[in-house]
Amino acid sequence: MSRPVVAIVGRPNVGKSTLFNALAGEKISIVKDTPGVTRDRIYADVTWLDKEFTLIDTGGIEPDSKDIILSQMREQAQIAIDTADVIVFITDVKQGLVDADSKVADMLRRSGKPVVLVVNKVDNFDKYMTDVYEFYNLGIGDPVPVSAASRLGLGDMLDIVAGHFPEGSAEEEEDDRPRIAIVGKPNVGKSSIVNKLLGENRVIVSDVAGTTRDAIDTEIVHNGKEYVFIDTAGLRRKNKIKEELERYSIIRTVTAVERADVVLMVIDATEGVTEQDAKIAGIAHERGKGVIIVVNKWDAIEKNDRTMREYENDIRQVLSYMPYAEIMYVSALTGQRLVKLYDMIDMVIENQTLRIATGVLNEIMTEAVAMQQPPSDKGKRLKLYYITQVAVKPPTFVIFVNDRELMHFSYTRYLENKIREAFGFRGTSLKFFIRERKEKEQ
Repeated sequence: MSRPVVAIVGRPNVGKSTLFNALAGEKISIVKDTPGVTRDRIYADVTWLDKEFTLIDTGGIEPDSKDIILSQMREQAQIAIDTADVIVFITDVKQGLVDADSKVADMLRRSGKPVVLVVNKVDNFDKYMTDVYEFYNLGIGDPVPVSAASRLGLGDMLDIVAGHFPEGSAEEEEDDRPRIAIVGKPNVGKSSIVNKLLGENRVIVSDVAGTTRDAIDTEIVHNGKEYVFIDTAGLRRKNKIKEELERYSIIRTVTAVERADVVLMVIDATEGVTEQDAKIAGIAHERGKGVIIVVNKWDAIEKNDRTMREYENDIRQVLSYMPYAEIMYVSALTGQRLVKLYDMIDMVIENQTLRIATGVLNEIMTEAVAMQQPPSDKGKRLKLYYITQVAVKPPTFVIFVNDRELMHFSYTRYLENKIREAFGFRGTSLKFFIRERKEKEQ
């Protein structure tokens, strides 16, 4: 089951980034005392007790005027409503309750999503508790007093947040339909691909980047098998600064990728692969999803006998951290090769869920070690005792060794290549954990 998504919403300068950093456990947002300075990592994976979730900082409010702040807070709240399982609405005990808080609270209340109302900057509970009670007027439940800067009250807040997570419902586990997220920059043809596969214009498509408003689930049946396509587009047509457009697209991408088995990373053939593509693809890679790079608008490219090879080299260079990703060249306009996507999706899912017997893995490892000696340092040589597969989606392996420090990244990569040579694992990343075992434990 995918991780729940928790979104932080609030006015400028109430401490959204401070709370985000406190929960994420590292300083990954820039925090200053000026509203609107957050230029940050937008999401982080957080573990609280036995619960894991993805935290997103909706951010992006610029302090132009009260009207602008309110409209941008609504925008932010809408992003949270669309994408989050739980919304953390953060207010400031020192600034007190303001009109913008009430208006956003109305929106959040009507959304039907669980909202946890957090009153920040309560660094002395005895002194400020009477001021906290004022926030009951918002009508969205009990205010939770915290101080993000002093890390006070965060445990109580997280208990309440985690209490709203959807149960690992049996329903969801029974739903074994492949889920495919379609990600990429605005206007590369994500919705057009879905429409062509579906055979109808279900998703709005126009030549303006960002016309698809929300992540939309589309069920498509092909050869009697059902697939669920999650179209992330998710950018609104507003004259927003570029960073904010990017922020919203990344939030939508994170939440869609979280729910998917396979990610179709769509690239515009006429533009080539870009740094932003690398950022978006990185989200799927970090989360160990199956990845197919779909080069769309291939019909618009002048070709010769070297075009495809040169194009692939460019992609492999920019996306060098994911050499396992499959590449397909399609055209949503003409439908060229689109139907072949299904075979590719099926193959990648098969590879994502492939299990290799421990005996076979150890044979491969023994052979690999015989062909290339493990590294040594100061006379001590790395010994590899044992390898076993512990999980799928993505296939995950544990290697037991005598000294973790000696297990260089390059040797792990060498073993990965040997396993791939034997079993392919096309389209999926592989994860390796190195565990140390003393010789006498053998």
